[in-house]
Amino acid sequence: MKSGFVSIIGRPNVGKSTLLNSILNYKVAITSNKAQTTRNIIQGIYNEKDYQIIFLDTPGISKPETKLGRILNKESYSLTKDIDVILFVIDASKGIGGGDKFIMESLKKSNSPVFLILNKIDKISRDTLFLMIKEYQSYFPFAEIVPISALKNDNITHLIEVIKKYLNDNVKYFDDDTVTSSSLNFMISEIVREKILYLTEDEVPHSITCLTTKYEEKKDIINISVDIIVDRDSLKKIIIGKGGEMLKNIGTLARKEFEAWLGQKVYLELYVKTVKNWREKEHYLKELGFNELNFK
Repeated sequence: MKSGFVSIIGRPNVGKSTLLNSILNYKVAITSNKAQTTRNIIQGIYNEKDYQIIFLDTPGISKPETKLGRILNKESYSLTKDIDVILFVIDASKGIGGGDKFIMESLKKSNSPVFLILNKIDKISRDTLFLMIKEYQSYFPFAEIVPISALKNDNITHLIEVIKKYLNDNVKYFDDDTVTSSSLNFMISEIVREKILYLTEDEVPHSITCLTTKYEEKKDIINISVDIIVDRDSLKKIIIGKGGEMLKNIGTLARKEFEAWLGQKVYLELYVKTVKNWREKEHYLKELGFNELNFK
């Protein structure tokens, strides 16, 4: 048995969560085309007969503007230490940016092998890919370079085989049937947030979060309640929508996914609450799961 821990890091919206879901062939992390979708470190466990790889999907690293942003960056950087492999994921359809250079500079402090993962290769030509690889190599001595398309599941099997060569542990950390360490309540909250990201405009996602307040299994139905927390009343009106239409659509999409996932009929209640400046309030950040970090 060989095992180890692999961090997935990079700028926002490069496809880190899509990559994790593709590796596991199971949805453990929500995805969207909006930046900063991932807010917590999500563990996904890949199991084979003689291998176990624990993947850590981290929030995208960007310039923080709030306490929440600072905490998310702290989470991401904490997972470049004591790790077997770091997957530095970039969007190959875009040129190298200042944020990528900043991350590569910080990775020079890590003793872990760093892979360059060029995602979204289906959007570029071979010549462009070759030039991009050469440019990134001029900034950092990558241990491995793997082009992929996470969305199309292209070259994912090869990536897993390369990772196996770098695993250092001989311990099985999780049972074979464990796919994620995230709690059921957390995953429910995240799915609701994903539907909000899908249905709303850009001004909403950074200012909302979700918290599961009830999960109750009965004989023929599962009762679920989720609070949608926003930081101002104007966003509350957007999420509720005219005549409650937006909230109804969010609930319908979430409920359908819950029923397919849980295999049972679901009754879902959504409540929208305004908590002004919740992203700056330590109490709410802890309640929402950011309680293992140093709040400074």
